[in-house]
Amino acid sequence: MYSCGPTVYSYIHIGNLRAYVFADTIKRTLLWKGYDVDHVINITDVGHLVADADQGDDKIEQAARREQRTVWEITQHYTDAFLADLERMNVRMPTAWTKATDYVPQMIAFAEELERKGYTYRLPDGLYMDTAKVRHYGELAVVDLDHLEEGARIGEVEGRRNPTDFALWRTYDDPERRLMWWDSPWGPGAPGWHLECSVMSIEKLGKHFDLHTGGIDHVNIHHPNEIAQSEAWLDDDDRWVRYWMHNEFLLLGGSKMAKSAGKVALLSDLMAQGIEPAGYRWFLLSAHYRTQLDFVDEAVQAAQKGLIGLGERLIALGAGPAAEGLTYDHAMATAVGETARELVEAVDAAMSDDLATPKVIAAINAFVRGDVDPSGAQLAADLVASLLGVDPVAVVNARAQVIDERRNELADMVETKLAERAEARAAKDFARSDAIRDELAALGVIIKDGPDGTTWTVA
Repeated sequence: MYSCGPTVYSYIHIGNLRAYVFADTIKRTLLWKGYDVDHVINITDVGHLVADADQGDDKIEQAARREQRTVWEITQHYTDAFLADLERMNVRMPTAWTKATDYVPQMIAFAEELERKGYTYRLPDGLYMDTAKVRHYGELAVVDLDHLEEGARIGEVEGRRNPTDFALWRTYDDPERRLMWWDSPWGPGAPGWHLECSVMSIEKLGKHFDLHTGGIDHVNIHHPNEIAQSEAWLDDDDRWVRYWMHNEFLLLGGSKMAKSAGKVALLSDLMAQGIEPAGYRWFLLSAHYRTQLDFVDEAVQAAQKGLIGLGERLIALGAGPAAEGLTYDHAMATAVGETARELVEAVDAAMSDDLATPKVIAAINAFVRGDVDPSGAQLAADLVASLLGVDPVAVVNARAQVIDERRNELADMVETKLAERAEARAAKDFARSDAIRDELAALGVIIKDGPDGTTWTVA
């Protein structure tokens, strides 16, 4: 299994994260069904141009100049940030990471082989793939080649034979001005973005492999180009990859979340607003991966509230923190009672039917509303953790710990303020009393007045 990774020129946004939660859900489902999964994710640290074109500035170099850092500092910083976000989202790490700059010699050799086989042609700015010579080009995207205009997808290039042709290698006439370049048979330059994924996936997974994932934005250009060059290089009768799976966009205000449009939100932004990574993951899984999902604050808050409610119910039923790693046979063997077995079968059927995660969430919620013993509750918690990557019990326990720590931190100050408020109320200085309440509320302290006095909690 190969998943297209990020171009590490900036922080990934919450829309990008949907692709990795999606790939992680596929992997968890395959493990649940008893498969061994050899998973590769790439890091693009060179070759990805602005606007996905074949000419222009490299996104990494542009970021380095903007931030006045080296390209290596840029890529390391944003790679580290990406990995930290995956860890927060409980996305399992792949079997291997591949970094584009580690595979440039293999990319040059791959492009040379395509040239030797007659699939390419040279232009002053690089080596181009002649897509007219490739079987099945555009089938993945259902591209109408007869009505595709030059520049409609990847910008105009003088001398390009077909609108769909793309650069395998970009030759620089001014390498001294560039921050990253390599010598090649076509002159100093850098590999094309599409070439990188073909080379790295074949290097790590072999000439043919089972599954390739990515966002829906890769369906029209990136993935058809990967297929074209890979199947031309292989030159056999088998399809390069057996299955392609793509997740839909996360929308913000009804339009695609994109850095280029300036419409982004980071995971850190959500956390600052009280949305935990587990809550955001639960929100993503509440919709099917092939449906567009609109990011609305109220909907995300509701998803997190639902997750917390599930955790509280599981704790009340006797469940402890969940254990990941259930497999279908193991879960069936350890399920206690007919109702629990029905839950396992319902969850398996939903995940086996194109990863119907909303049905899994519904089945779990329906199950815990019934008369469930502790073993059944623990099974439900383990199922959620294994397949959906969220531990509701741990979420509730962690929140309680944070609240306890915050209460201890604020206790002396709050008691002092409550004493001042009591004096103000006794003096009928209600303006002062209300001001103290508002001051504490701004710190997340909730005051409740009752016949037995004033109590307080931390939100």
